[in-house]
Amino acid sequence: MSPVLASLRSGGRWGYMSVSRWFVVLAVAALFVADLAITSLNPWADLRRLIGGLIHPDLPSVEIWSVVYTVAFAMLGVTLGAGAGFLLAIPFARFRTVRLICAGLRAIHELFWALLLMQVFGLSATTGILAIALPYAGICAKVYSEIIEEADLSALRVLPEGTSTISAFAYARLPDVAAAFRHYTLYRFECAMRSTLVLGFIGLPTMGFYLESAFRQGRYAEAGALLLVFYALIGSRRLWVRPATLPILMVASALALPATIGAPNLGASLVRFLTHDIVPSPLRSGHLLDPETWLRLGQWFRPIVMQQILPGAFQTLVLSQIALVATAIGALILFPLASRRFAGPVGQPFGRLVLVVVRSTPEYMLAYVLLQLLGPSMLPAIVALTIHNAGIIGYLMGRHADGLPYRADAPTGLDLYAYETVPRLYGQFLAYLLYRWELILRESAIFGILGVATLGFYVDAAISELRLDVAVVLIAATAILAATVDALSRALRRRLRLTDLPTRLSAPIGGKTAELARPVCG
Repeated sequence: MSPVLASLRSGGRWGYMSVSRWFVVLAVAALFVADLAITSLNPWADLRRLIGGLIHPDLPSVEIWSVVYTVAFAMLGVTLGAGAGFLLAIPFARFRTVRLICAGLRAIHELFWALLLMQVFGLSATTGILAIALPYAGICAKVYSEIIEEADLSALRVLPEGTSTISAFAYARLPDVAAAFRHYTLYRFECAMRSTLVLGFIGLPTMGFYLESAFRQGRYAEAGALLLVFYALIGSRRLWVRPATLPILMVASALALPATIGAPNLGASLVRFLTHDIVPSPLRSGHLLDPETWLRLGQWFRPIVMQQILPGAFQTLVLSQIALVATAIGALILFPLASRRFAGPVGQPFGRLVLVVVRSTPEYMLAYVLLQLLGPSMLPAIVALTIHNAGIIGYLMGRHADGLPYRADAPTGLDLYAYETVPRLYGQFLAYLLYRWELILRESAIFGILGVATLGFYVDAAISELRLDVAVVLIAATAILAATVDALSRALRRRLRLTDLPTRLSAPIGGKTAELARPVCG
């Protein structure tokens, strides 16, 4: 047996193949309880109209201010989130409290943050910016901390005795990590652009608001124009988001915000939200020392758990498990498109362009479009998650496939794929798939806002009925579920020793940092 094939079976009963097999078995079992029905009367006709809109876009119909708001919310949200994340990254490794706060911030999806913040700030720029900044602070703190821990420590050894911690960090650590910070923050801005687009689906004045309206009313030429403009923004971000242009972009973003930033009675709204709205209703009027109050709290909490949290969590896990395995299959099929060795010098640029477009499309927006085409079920959500995540992983694998050293007598075609390339990339492919497990679950939860019976469905219903205390409990349950999956993912990666592999998807290629390789990228 060749070494690369033997690596797939390493680790005894905790080898790559055994873990992969269990994930496939769970996904197959989930298929038997998943709602995969296609209820649309003529999905192909709708698909043809959508493709026609992309081929013949109505560019003059694009609302320019929606593009401006999309960029402005993303720019200011990332600036606040990355700035807070940088400050939190310094004590991140030393203090468990900081790590728990950051885990709580990033475990709640941007859409859930926005739904809560709307109760205080309304449909304002403040809601959009904070909905991005809060989870991104937790994400950036974790990633920046990892970058700092992995940096070369040799510069610290030559500092004179008595150098303060701040000076040591500023002069010996920061220069080594600045480039990695810059690369990751640039990609985080791309993530924020996708998040800001999605925030328009709940009423904020970004491109997503007009996109949702165009799809709902069947104006596919306008929808196609908005999509093409968004792809152009994402594709050209390296041209207009540069260190020299950042101050201009930040000032322009702040000046371009809507005139009304927050609610007129912001103080009263915030006090009411913290002291009344999110407090469980049995505790609002009861005395905390009265046993009857806690009895009523238990009676209030029990149906939430039995009728909403448990069924919602089960459906969320079902959806995410199917999407995870479908993503794995999709990535293994797609990555040759991005590899010169497989696609050739002509096919590789086209394949990479396809995968960049695929990964740039927000899952929520894609699921919304597919729901219009296929009807309400889990199927649109599964397809949306699969397309987006398979595009990300396939793109990374294709780039690294070209960087692998092959023997002069290496096979070609299917043999090269099955016996040389996949086995050598499979360890890090599995690692990155496990990294994205938590992200897929977070996205699965928010698809409930579109009508899929995941936890987000119950969150949206509670907020619509102004039962914010119930909504907060459900969002907390979602965060706990995501944190549990993240802990299980980390345990599996440690057990399989995936971080010790010589070939890593997160490694630089040709001197360039692979921005997408950081595990918490959305």
